[in-house]
This record gives sequence, structure tokens and C-alpha cells, in this order.
Amino acid sequence: MTPAELETIQQELRRLESAGRTDVAARIKTAREWGDLKENAEYHAAKEEQAHLETRIAKLRHQIRSATVIEPTGSAEVVEHGCTVTFTDCDTNRSQTYTLVSAHDANPTEGTLSAASPVARALIGHRVGDKVQVQTPRGSRELSVDSIS
Repeated sequence: MTPAELETIQQELRRLESAGRTDVAARIKTAREWGDLKENAEYHAAKEEQAHLETRIAKLRHQIRSATVIEPTGSAEVVEHGCTVTFTDCDTNRSQTYTLVSAHDANPTEGTLSAASPVARALIGHRVGDKVQVQTPRGSRELSVDSIS
């Protein structure tokens, strides 16, 4: 992941460990004051929310521990993690633009593509004008690199 992606994860972790935990603890405390815990739906909902919060915190901590930070060169000469690349499918003549990001940040509908995806792996290391073959679930495709930024 890029340093910016790591910082985003660290910010979310800090927010969840402070304000997130405080909010859930307040909800649990309020629900406890309403009486019998066996039949207290608000208490059970707050405890379930706490479990989800702690699971998310554990997942973020794991991502940070196992992160490999890649410093993008900032060069617009070669496709690399963190860059934005425009390419054309040579069969359909359809052009697409994506920013290559870590798998957990990928959302193709928002223009981000996992650097671990077959398309990104095929494009990484290539220059503008290069044609690359990529195996996808729909079969083999030939892509032409149009621009890198």
C-alpha cells in the first residue's frame, strides 16, 4: 500500500479506538440503566455493536502490521501501484481509467482497481503505447496503455 493508504487506515483506527469505543460504552451504560438485561434489546444491540467495533479494530491492526508500504516514484513513465492509468481494450475499443490501489481500497465503480487484480498485474511495469495480454474470467484480452499519471 502507499503511505497515504496506510495513513488513512491509521486515522480510522485512531477514531474507532477513541470516539468509537467511547460512544459504544455510553450506549451500553445507558441500556444497563433500563433494567433487566435478559430482555433489554437496546443492551443486546449495543453489545453486538461493540463486538463489530472490536472486530473492525482487530482487522485494521492486522492490516497495519502486515502492510508493505510502497513509495510510488511519481514517474508517469511506468505503470505502478498508486498511479492512475488509462488503457483501451483492443477488442472493444473501450477506454478505462483506474487508480491502482491496495485490495482493501479497491472499488472499480469509483475508479480504483486493486493492484493485485489480473488487469493491474498485467499493466504494472509497462509504458504508454505498450500492448499487454491479460487473462480474465471472460477470457484473454489485449490492452493498450494510453496514459499514466
